[in-house]
Amino acid sequence: MTALITRDELAAAIGAGTVTVVDTLGGAYYAQQHLPGALALTPAEVDALAAALLPDRGAAVVTYCSNPACPNSGQVADRLTALGYTDVRKYREGIQDWVEAGLPTETA
Repeated sequence: MTALITRDELAAAIGAGTVTVVDTLGGAYYAQQHLPGALALTPAEVDALAAALLPDRGAAVVTYCSNPACPNSGQVADRLTALGYTDVRKYREGIQDWVEAGLPTETA
């Protein structure tokens, strides 16, 4: 099971530049809004794109999707771990929680 990260921990890590954030919704959802600096990587794309997008398998990576009911963030986190990434966490509450807290987002 993937370790979790809280909104406050994630906001601090983004602010410090110590994490790579992965939006697992992709497509139009990513284009509409995503967490600051987030990369788009859906479950179907992990095997093909992870090595290029995330070359350092020891770097801190956090996955998220829309809310706790969305399975994508867990699927991507699990696959990254299986591919040898050693510091993967999941922001279970997702972008819905982030936006409701009034935190900034970006558009593509």
